[in-house]
Amino acid sequence: MAVDGFKAGLEDVVANTSEICYIDGHEGRLVYRGYNVADLAETTRFEEVVYLLWKGDLPNSGQLDKFKQEIAEASQLNPSVKALLSSLPGDAHPMDALRTAVSLAGVYDPDGNAMNPEANHRKAVRLVAQVPAMVAAFDRIRHGKTPIDPDPSLSIPENFLYMLHGEKPKDLHAQVFNTALILHADHELNASTFSARVTAGTLSDIYSAITSAIGTLKGPLHGGANEQVMYMLEKIGTVENAKPWIEHALAHKEKIMGFGHRVYRTEDPRAVILRRLSKDVGEDARDLRWYHMLNEVREAIMSSKKLYPNVDLYSGSVYAQMGIPTDIFTPVFAVSRVAGWTAHVLEQYQNNRLIRPRAEYTGATHRDFVPLARR
Repeated sequence: MAVDGFKAGLEDVVANTSEICYIDGHEGRLVYRGYNVADLAETTRFEEVVYLLWKGDLPNSGQLDKFKQEIAEASQLNPSVKALLSSLPGDAHPMDALRTAVSLAGVYDPDGNAMNPEANHRKAVRLVAQVPAMVAAFDRIRHGKTPIDPDPSLSIPENFLYMLHGEKPKDLHAQVFNTALILHADHELNASTFSARVTAGTLSDIYSAITSAIGTLKGPLHGGANEQVMYMLEKIGTVENAKPWIEHALAHKEKIMGFGHRVYRTEDPRAVILRRLSKDVGEDARDLRWYHMLNEVREAIMSSKKLYPNVDLYSGSVYAQMGIPTDIFTPVFAVSRVAGWTAHVLEQYQNNRLIRPRAEYTGATHRDFVPLARR
C-alpha cells in the first residue's frame, strides 16, 4: 500500500529539527553550532567541542576548566564494569564489549533513571568520560595486560592513548588524535545518531539511547567502514599493487569502502583534513606506505567511479600509525561520537515527540482466512 513521499532508506527525508550540526553537501562544509569544523579542528580542544555541542556556545576559560574537572571526576569505571570487561571472551568484537559495558554502566549510574536535565547532564558527562576508558580497558584485558586508570591531569585524547598504550603520548599523536576526535564528534542525523534519538524519543534513558547508537555504529556500512579500509590495504600489500587491485575489485563488482556519501556531493571535508594527518603521522614514523597506497586508491576510484573519499578512507591509517589496533577503530569512532550522540539525546528530551515513521506495505491486503483443519 503506497505511502505518500516514500523514499528508500529515508534518503533526503527531513525527520527532525536540530541546532547541533549542519552539513552543506554541495559546498562540502560541516558545521557545529555555526562553526566550520575545519576551524574547530585546527584551534580547539575536544572538550571545548563537547561543551559546544551540548551547550550551544564555546566555553570561556573558566567554564572549560570546570567542565574538564567534571569529566576528570567522572572518568573512573565502576568495578562491576571492569569485572564485566574481564569476563568477556578474548575474541569478542570490541564493539560488542563496548555496547555491553555501556549498558551495564547505566545500571550502576547513581542518577539511575532520573530524567531531569541536571541528572541527564551528569550522565552525559559520565558517558563521554568513561567510553574511552572502556575501549582502552578491554583492549588491554584481551591482550593479557592490566587496565590503566585515567590520569585526571590529561585531556580525553591524551588519556585514551595513555590508557591504551601505558605511556603518555608524544605531542604530535595527542594533537592528531584531538583533531580526529573533533572531526568525528557529530554528523547530523547519521544512522547511529538517528537510532539514539529514536530510543530517546520513547523517553527511555540516555544509556539505552547510547547503547542503541553503538549497535548501529558497529555495522560496516556505518562506523565499521574504517576497519574495512585497513583490511583492504592489507590485502593490497604494496603501493604498486594498489591500482591493479582496485581495477580487479571493480571488475568483479566488489564494494570499496571509504568512498561516497549520502549527503556530500563533493569531497568530505573531514577526509581533506585526515589526509593531511595521515601524511603527518606517516612522516613522523618514517613510513608513508599507507598514505601513498590510499592516494593511489583515491585516484583510481575518482577516475573510474567519480566518487569522492569520505571520512573513513584516511582515518584508519592515522590510527594505525599511532599503534591503535584495526578492530578498535570503530570503538574509537564511538569515543568521539558519544559527544554528538549525547548532544542529540539531550536535545530530543528538550522538545520530545515520539519518532514513529510509516512503512510502505508491499504485501497482500485481502486474503481469505483458511481454518487450520483445511490448510
